[in-house]
Amino acid sequence: MLGNEKKWYAIYTKSRSEKKTDNLLIQKGIESWCPTQKVERQWTDRKKIIDIPIFRSYVFVHINESDRISVLETNGVINFVKYLGKPAEIQEEEIKTIKSFLLMPDATIQVTDAKILREKNRVKIKAGVFMDNEGEIVRLRKKKVYVQLQTLGQVMVVEFPIEQLLPI
Repeated sequence: MLGNEKKWYAIYTKSRSEKKTDNLLIQKGIESWCPTQKVERQWTDRKKIIDIPIFRSYVFVHINESDRISVLETNGVINFVKYLGKPAEIQEEEIKTIKSFLLMPDATIQVTDAKILREKNRVKIKAGVFMDNEGEIVRLRKKKVYVQLQTLGQVMVVEFPIEQLLPI
C-alpha cells in the first residue's frame, strides 16, 4: 500500500460481526462495504427475510496507506487478507461487478472457500452482468457455474444458462 491513492482491500472480521464491523468503519469515516443479500429463514413459528453477509468474515475497505492503522484498530477487525505477505489489492472492476450483480432482481450469490476447488476449466461469460469476464470453473451442474475470484480467495456461485458460457 503506497501513496495516497485509494485502493480496495478485504479484511478479515470476527465471526458473525461483518455488518457491525462495517458500521464501525463507516462511523470512523472509512469507506467500507459489506455486501449482503436478502434470504428467507424459517423459525419454528414464522418465516423472516433477513440481510446476511455474502462473504463470511470479510468486509471490503477503500482506503489509502494513512487509513491502514485505523482499520486495524477497529473493533471486530482481525487483519487484512494477504497475498504473498502483503494486503491483497482487489481490482475496482471486481467490486463493480459484484455490486452490479447484486442490483439485479432475484440475484443470489453463494460463497465457498476456494481451498476445496479441484477443476480448473477456463470460460468466458457471453451475456449478462459478468459478460466478457473470464474465470475458472470448478464445478458445472445444470445451470450453476462456480467462478473463482483470485484476489479474494473465494468462489462466487452464480447461476447461468449453459449456453452463456464459452470455453477458452
